[in-house]
Order: sequence, then structure tokens, then C-alpha cells
Amino acid sequence: MREAILEVYERRLARALEGADIPRHVGVIMDGNRRWARAIGLEDVAHGHRRGADKIVDLLDWCEDAGVSVVTLFMLSTDNLRRPEPELSALLRIIEDVAVDLSRPGGRWQVRAMGAPEVLPTETVAVLKQAEEDTRERPGGTVNLAVGYGGRREIADAVRSLLAAHAERGTSLEELVDSLDVEHIAEHLYTAGQPDPDLVIRTSGEQRLSGFLLWQTANAEFHFTDVYWPDFRRVDFLRALRDYSARHRRFGG
Repeated sequence: MREAILEVYERRLARALEGADIPRHVGVIMDGNRRWARAIGLEDVAHGHRRGADKIVDLLDWCEDAGVSVVTLFMLSTDNLRRPEPELSALLRIIEDVAVDLSRPGGRWQVRAMGAPEVLPTETVAVLKQAEEDTRERPGGTVNLAVGYGGRREIADAVRSLLAAHAERGTSLEELVDSLDVEHIAEHLYTAGQPDPDLVIRTSGEQRLSGFLLWQTANAEFHFTDVYWPDFRRVDFLRALRDYSARHRRFGG
């Protein structure tokens, strides 16, 4: 009975979104994998990470159906690299499997890795680069895999990249100071060329960004849900879209 009621509610949500304002870019902080595993009595939290990874294909299908063209998934922060072994190794292997699965023939999403490759194992970097190459010509949307990612590090990397580019062109420090604006920095972010996120979803009940897309989310809307990521359903996604469509976006005004 409960499932039948949920299906009816889900269909109503989907109908209510017809013609509604849909975000072009959705960021997702996929939180709660470890707590999900422990809540069901599993000692090995890698089972939670694996279950969460399996949810990604569902999410991308929902995004495609809704008309979302860019999705950024926060998969591994620079802080997460301090997690103990063997959890970290297992998590990296799961991330590699996700990249491989998304790049298999027949897929529709272009895969882009974003983060600091120098903090990751060489084999993980190689898998992510291969996924980018294998999906480069796909005509569909873009899924950014944020791996070894930190928002402050991204901004620092963007500034370094900008300074290096101007030094190569022979720009003087005085000329750079006179011409520098926010758009120049944005052109060197990991997401350069993409629209900023319109909506950020975080699961598991936490209500913070944890360094996720600090620059790009200046005008984003946020949706927090208590659901652990492995239990995230289409109805939860549609609720996030409904809340987004109902808000009047002021863009800082």
C-alpha cells in the first residue's frame, strides 16, 4: 500500500514540474554512505560506498528526464584522503569503477574529472582521464566527478593558472592588477565553460557545503534532505526540483 501511495505522489510531483523552471546544473553532495551501512548493521562501510555508487546511474537518468544538462557529483574531498585504510583504497576502487561504467559504449553523458590529480594515486588519475577521453564526443550532458576536490584548493589553483597564463604572455603585475576581475578567475576554475550550479542537493541531514564549489555556488539554491544517499529516490529528487522551481531567485538582490 505504501509503495502504491508513493508512486501516485511521485507521478503528481512529475506532473507539477511540467513547464516549471528546471536547473541547468545540479550539484550533489552524496553524503551518508557510511552511516547507511552502519544503520543496517554492516561493519564494512565499503558496502555503503558501493550502494551509493550504484545510485549514480539512477540519478543521471532522472536528470536527463528532467532536462538537467550538467551534474557535478562530490565523490571524494581532499579531506577524505585522510580516511584510514582499507576504506580509502576501497573507495578509490569504487570511484574508478563508476568512471569506467559511465564511459562504456552506449552511454550518453560526457565524463569530466575535476580536482587535484596530484593528490590521487596514479592509477585513479589514469582511469579518470581515460573516461574523459572515451566520452569526449558524446552529444549528451556533462557529469563532473569531483575527486580529490577541495573548494579552497580549486580557487588557489585558478589563481595560479591565471598568473601563469599572464606571465607566459608577458603581462606585467601592474597590468594584471588593473585588468583582473571575477570573470578572469572563473575562466580558470575546474568548471570553466560550464554554467554555475543552480541547485545543490545534500543528503544525510547535514546542512553545510563542506567546501563544495565555493566559488560557483554564490547564487545557487540549496536543498537538504535527511535521506542517506544510498536510499535517495526519484521522489526525493523531484521534491528538490519542486522546491527549486518554487523559489524566486534573487541572485544576491
